[in-house]
Amino acid sequence: MARNHEKAQSTLYRFRQVQAAELGIPAANAKRPRVTNRVTNLREAEKWRGEVLREISRKVSKIQDFGLTDYEVRDVNDEINKLIREKSAWENQIVALGGANYKRGIPKMLDDEGKEVPGSRGYKYFGRAKDLPGVKEMLNRTAEQEAEAESFRSQKFKRFANQPPEYYGDLDEDDGVLLESEIDAETQAWRRGYVDLLEELEVEAKSEDIPDIPRPQPKSLKELREQADNNMQEDSSDPTNRAAGDAGRVSAMFNVLDSDQLKMPEVPDRAKIEQFILLAKKKALRKQYIGQ
Repeated sequence: MARNHEKAQSTLYRFRQVQAAELGIPAANAKRPRVTNRVTNLREAEKWRGEVLREISRKVSKIQDFGLTDYEVRDVNDEINKLIREKSAWENQIVALGGANYKRGIPKMLDDEGKEVPGSRGYKYFGRAKDLPGVKEMLNRTAEQEAEAESFRSQKFKRFANQPPEYYGDLDEDDGVLLESEIDAETQAWRRGYVDLLEELEVEAKSEDIPDIPRPQPKSLKELREQADNNMQEDSSDPTNRAAGDAGRVSAMFNVLDSDQLKMPEVPDRAKIEQFILLAKKKALRKQYIGQ
């Protein structure tokens, strides 16, 4: 009787392999791909989903073993959740390839009060994992404990909501000390950079020849808010200046740019484009004629 490696060298075996590859059937010893998007064959995606389901079934049977320690139970439960996420990825790929939607019609697990059972969504617990320390208490929480946990989460969120401007540092520049320190630091950095540039160009640098930073006088956020409020009040009285007022408010907040720089660029119409093409063709013909 021929051995397996002898069978693999036969012409019929290699012909079957080429025929299966043309039909999109994966080989028996093929390794399951990690990225589901690389699989473009529906039959192959169905095969890998079935393999993941069988592996999940084996892991769920394994986690029932009472000979496992708590650490091994946690590891097996993590592996099952990882396989569940992989199964969901294969199901999404099957839908993208035009196959059946296995996620449709899956009912939710509800208790006697109509609420969703804890642990049925997100990270799930199987077998002995439900009896681990801390997990059993979390899954068997009463309605009062659930409401207490929910109120704690809401209070923790509200603790950082509706904070005053001081919380975000918007009033740090009102005293003027921060602006002065920033101006001094920027001036020193500007002078050092200017001197380094002159040294690179091999030009003699003098401290009195270094120009000032080309920028407007910085303003605090309080001054910018007051200026924006004044512009808004002036614009509300005269509707015709509303567009100009919007540009003025934006330029007040970003005082580095002028109002002319904030205007939308002019888009050429069809006539201007046709005129530009005509001039370009005339220029090319003239250049060709002169070249001849």
